[in-house]
Amino acid sequence: MWALKKLNLDWGAVSSQRVNDMNELDEFRLKAYESSALYKEKMKKYHGQKIEKREFAMGDLVLLFNSRLRLFLGKLKSKWTGTLIVTQVFPHEDVKLENKEGTRFKVNGQRFKVYLGKEDSVQEVVEAYYIDEV
Repeated sequence: MWALKKLNLDWGAVSSQRVNDMNELDEFRLKAYESSALYKEKMKKYHGQKIEKREFAMGDLVLLFNSRLRLFLGKLKSKWTGTLIVTQVFPHEDVKLENKEGTRFKVNGQRFKVYLGKEDSVQEVVEAYYIDEV
């Protein structure tokens, strides 16, 4: 207490200054949070513009991307497999596909792309590929 008397500090002014500093810190945190939220929103919109919207209809031929294919490692081995037929389209890019054997399975729309050729040409290419391997 003798130090406070010697320095002649006013407790009321010091406490109000401390409260004001804490309020300013809270305001600064809120502004930083709002600006980061705005930044995230703008970046999401920017990256969302770059994503290609894909529309699939029943009966479309598609190629499936198989990222887990590790049997035959090689630079020229394609990871896009077979022609599959779209049998049902769900919301949020989910699609039910059917292969040549009649097996049906559900796949995310990001894992395949539309096949722009004819199914006959695919069969010819596959047969030529297997003949060259033998």
